[in-house]
Amino acid sequence: MVQQHQQALQKQLWNIANTLRGNMSADDFRDYILGLIFYKYLSDKLHRYCDHLLKEDRLSFIDAANNEELLNDLRDECVENLGYFIAPNQLFSDLAARGVKSEFILDELARVLNDIEQSTTAADSADDFNGLFEELDLNSSKLGKNPDQRNKLISQVLVHLNNIDFQIDNTEIDLLGDAYEYLIGQFASGAGKKAGEFYTPQQVSKILAKLVTQAGSVTSVYDPTCGSGSLLLRVARESNNPNLEFFGQEQNPSTYNLARMNMLMHGVRYDKFDLKNDDTLEHPMHKGKRFDAVVANPPFSAKWSANEMLLNDERFADYGKLAPKSKADFAFVLHMTHQLNNTGTLAVVVPHGILFRGAAEGHIRKHLIENKNYLDAVIGLPAGIFFGTGIPTCILVFKKQRPHSENVLFIDASNHFEKGKAQNYLREEDVARIVEAYGQRESVEKFAHVAAMAEIAENDYNLNIPRYVDTFEEEEPVDLDAVASELVALESKMQSVDADIAEFCAQLNIKAPF
Repeated sequence: MVQQHQQALQKQLWNIANTLRGNMSADDFRDYILGLIFYKYLSDKLHRYCDHLLKEDRLSFIDAANNEELLNDLRDECVENLGYFIAPNQLFSDLAARGVKSEFILDELARVLNDIEQSTTAADSADDFNGLFEELDLNSSKLGKNPDQRNKLISQVLVHLNNIDFQIDNTEIDLLGDAYEYLIGQFASGAGKKAGEFYTPQQVSKILAKLVTQAGSVTSVYDPTCGSGSLLLRVARESNNPNLEFFGQEQNPSTYNLARMNMLMHGVRYDKFDLKNDDTLEHPMHKGKRFDAVVANPPFSAKWSANEMLLNDERFADYGKLAPKSKADFAFVLHMTHQLNNTGTLAVVVPHGILFRGAAEGHIRKHLIENKNYLDAVIGLPAGIFFGTGIPTCILVFKKQRPHSENVLFIDASNHFEKGKAQNYLREEDVARIVEAYGQRESVEKFAHVAAMAEIAENDYNLNIPRYVDTFEEEEPVDLDAVASELVALESKMQSVDADIAEFCAQLNIKAPF
């Protein structure tokens, strides 16, 4: 029943988004629809919370609108426990009702969103709400050529959303959170290369999350390129720890806001997550912290400064070389191993080139394996499963204290997927097979190989998966006698057909065509 409701909610939200955006690109409309859904979430949650607080006094939140002393008490209580406050006349339902009457609400909406942010000033939640709605430019020409057109579109969105019963309560809060992630995924599917900036396919997220939680208790998780935060939330689902603490960093301001909204929409308290907005490689914000689980899907082969001064940075100093300017893949890997605690697990998606490229990358790779002995597994994924790119990718798993320090596990899952129209995707059985193979750590013909460290050294620390997992399928030998017999039979049949044609032509008194 819950699943049916969830699917209906997802479909309804996507239909609203598609219908109302008109000629606006889905990528442009994303921030508006998701931002307004988030406003509704905050409004409904606070409304219910205040009604609950006032229940014994036989009052409702709306009743408190003209009682300044009571409102101040409610404000303090909400900021302390929810992290923010919304006045009774600023509730989503109130603005939606005015939209039904075709009133001009854009200025009031902008003021409400600003007041939500301002309500957290000097509170512990300030960092988590500051600038949260800055991407909702209500004066943008993308919404309409003039204020009236823009007001009409935003009013329509509010009215449609107000008619949906999101059923936000303690038991079904993830219904809306999951619907929110569904919308993020739908927008990602139409965003081309931009999608990689904010979304990791769910099945890949599931693999990463299962890998880092397989060893045991996880109390903290970190993603240095957290995008929309979906990967962090997937780890929470797999860890089953209600007190899990989330840490992340995201360079894109719009995506950073999306991640904070996503956290709150999934019921993560403002004091349980610490997300930052900046360049992780150049300005790391959690450098002094260490984490039980580290997960990431960094931008593939991104450019970075590779400034020689970074050789003095504790993240890179021990390796003697920096990742090249045009390929920051190993810069992200070294940053993440630095943030990993001694008993934790790191799982990161990288392009295949990181496995075999030489020069500085070859030097770093060898040092990671031979001297640090951090690499625990290499998992090859199918091509075409990420939005905006068809390049083959893999997952690298690292541990600082490895139970299997004498070998590295190689898994080739590149041929196990379902082919789709726009992109390929991993099925549940494909995910299960990868996770099970990692847990069992045994050689499986044409799928997995446990490589001794000496074998990797013999390959000069080249990690190209075909060197370790042979997936070559030999073709069955051709039976020449059988082929000859088939040819004789075919020739005999053709002669019989020719004879029939010749006889038919003779009856019609015409010349045969051969």
